[in-house]
Amino acid sequence: MNLCSIASGSSGNCVYVGTERTGLLVDVGISAKQAEAGLHTIDRSAAEMDGILITHEHSDHIRGIGVMARRFGLPIYGTLGTLDAIRGCAGLGKIDEGLLREIRADEKFTIGDIEVTPFEISHDAAEPVAYRMDSGEKSVAVVTDLGVYTDYTVEHLQGLDAVLLEANHDVRMLQAGSYPYYLKQRILGNRGHLSNENSGRLLCRILHDNLKSIYLGHLSKENNYDALAYETVCSEVTLGDNPYRAKDFRICVARRDMASEPVLV
Repeated sequence: MNLCSIASGSSGNCVYVGTERTGLLVDVGISAKQAEAGLHTIDRSAAEMDGILITHEHSDHIRGIGVMARRFGLPIYGTLGTLDAIRGCAGLGKIDEGLLREIRADEKFTIGDIEVTPFEISHDAAEPVAYRMDSGEKSVAVVTDLGVYTDYTVEHLQGLDAVLLEANHDVRMLQAGSYPYYLKQRILGNRGHLSNENSGRLLCRILHDNLKSIYLGHLSKENNYDALAYETVCSEVTLGDNPYRAKDFRICVARRDMASEPVLV
């Protein structure tokens, strides 16, 4: 399996997951042109994709899905709440109802040779999910936009070969920054986003010897920066209650506006 972040940040998100037979996008919160360009950097094309998995309906996750669906006839998978919210987004243009495929949290489904497991996340959206994807003995997951994690979250992230995990903000930067009070409270709340520290703590609970690569994603442009997210998460891993050190793993920050180096597992 391959995992590649095409774009990851508060302004737009798109992740490629694929095998030799199957190609999937998790969210297209960037323009279709940007998504196509990102895929070309890893020698894939949008026309080869077998579907788009939508985590939730916020614009930084769905901005390009209308064009992608119309141009390439790509099925769009999402929960009922997410699909209903998408139907109400006039800015996406008309999307053929036949391309909208309803899924349910904790109900596995298969696209090509990839088994997809959607699971619930805590975020201020209609019916948001994260995704775990398995093919053969390989597993990857894309987990962003969650205010808190629970044992349920941890359970779905066991035994992964690679993961893209949210490290959205530094709490001190957010608290001292220019955001209005209500927005700070939203981000810090249980239906907001994972801080760097909480990202590291969640990571500590899913580490194992065969976890090959970790992307830190969905960084806030205003309340975080690459080096801070990296160092904070690495400190949580090295100092946390686990037998590992950060240097035992390949940890990197997913790029905001361009494709990151792909991971092959």
